[in-house]
Amino acid sequence: MILQARGINVNVRIWNDHLEQTIVMLHGFTGSVATWCNVAIPIKNHRIVAIDLMGHGQTDSPQDIAPYTMEEQILQLDEIFQQLNLHEVILLGYSMGGRTALSYAKTFPDRVSHLILESASPGLKSEEERAKRRASDESLADQIQTSGIEVFVNKWENIPLFKTQKKLPPDVQLEVRKERLAQTEIGLANSLRGAGTGAQSSLWSSLGEISMPVTLITGEQDDKFCQIAEEMQALLQNAQHVCVKNTGHAIHVENPEQFATIVKDAIKIK
Repeated sequence: MILQARGINVNVRIWNDHLEQTIVMLHGFTGSVATWCNVAIPIKNHRIVAIDLMGHGQTDSPQDIAPYTMEEQILQLDEIFQQLNLHEVILLGYSMGGRTALSYAKTFPDRVSHLILESASPGLKSEEERAKRRASDESLADQIQTSGIEVFVNKWENIPLFKTQKKLPPDVQLEVRKERLAQTEIGLANSLRGAGTGAQSSLWSSLGEISMPVTLITGEQDDKFCQIAEEMQALLQNAQHVCVKNTGHAIHVENPEQFATIVKDAIKIK
């Protein structure tokens, strides 16, 4: 369904709508609500609310960059939660969606009972790193708009971060590719410009303030994000880190059954 928040049409998909306890799931860059299908189905004791973030899926992709900032997206999410009468949620985010989930939890801690972050980071630590990343993201955004989605996806699906996905069955790889190809040039480009890792403020210094339980999930073949998760765990008040064998960056795609089991165990679903 489409809901409007802060002037933006936002696409929302819900499973188990008759239940009260809710897990909100936020996808990564080039993703959509479709990425959660194989995770949502095995979780039968909670309502699942998946949201297409700005510039992705069926949510609006305006030319104006202002709605894409992390600060604005957090306010959009909060309006969506209010419209759905979600006063307290379990918030799960993958990669870019994980950064968004962490930012929301920091801003509205009373609204989040448990935070689940898959292959996510609190951003870059130094302004020098952020400036370098902003320049890189701006260059990539220009390339997307100039060359088009298909040329971009052909490159994106072959970056080292996703090398483990080459082992997936052909039909699964095809579904991931179709999801990426369904995006728009302006949506992805402005997502990078407004909410990329370089554009986002660092949350490293705020981790110690987060008191709700946090579950960090990474794939053992994703060395970078395993290290980030270990550093985050040391700074968070109440965190556990689950490292999943034989997987890389997108555990929920590479092993959705095990990912769903980890989520259920983390939030004590019987």
